[in-house]
Amino acid sequence: TLLNLIGLLEPPTAGELWVAGQSTTGLNEQALTVLRGRHIGFVFQFHHLLPAFTALENVMMPAIIAHGVATAQDEAVAHDLLARVGLSSHEYKKAGQLSGGQQQRVAIARALSLSPRLILADEPTGNLDTHTADDIFALLREFNRERGSACLIVTHDPRLAARCDRRIELVDGRLAASTSVAEPA
Repeated sequence: TLLNLIGLLEPPTAGELWVAGQSTTGLNEQALTVLRGRHIGFVFQFHHLLPAFTALENVMMPAIIAHGVATAQDEAVAHDLLARVGLSSHEYKKAGQLSGGQQQRVAIARALSLSPRLILADEPTGNLDTHTADDIFALLREFNRERGSACLIVTHDPRLAARCDRRIELVDGRLAASTSVAEPA
């Protein structure tokens, strides 16, 4: 539920949560939805793709919601992101026609489509082979380093966790360890 709290899907029971310099305390659901849509990209463990739509349409969905319609630029971004996650040949397949790993990559492309300030990723490489997982991590790292998107990744994969700049280990809901890694040379 930590990602749900940070992602404004559940309200905190105590304290205050700020997103993009704005307190979320007292915001109604519509205001929270707008804040989420503008600043947060979600990669859910269970992809939540819309089955009636193609991979391309699913990636464009955040732009459609934000602007009411997808622009040519939104479509170009979606094509690019699907290519970057290795799904150019699957753009026009409905979500249900894709494997679990392919759906995961569509969900990642969708989360990145509006270049969010915060990317919340729950097991983003869980359904992927090692090579594809490395490519996805490189894409997330690019958004972090080149576009300034913060990435919060929840994973049980020690190999993925070891590549992150900072690791926070939770055991039974409590902080067990926190490690920062020096920037690579």
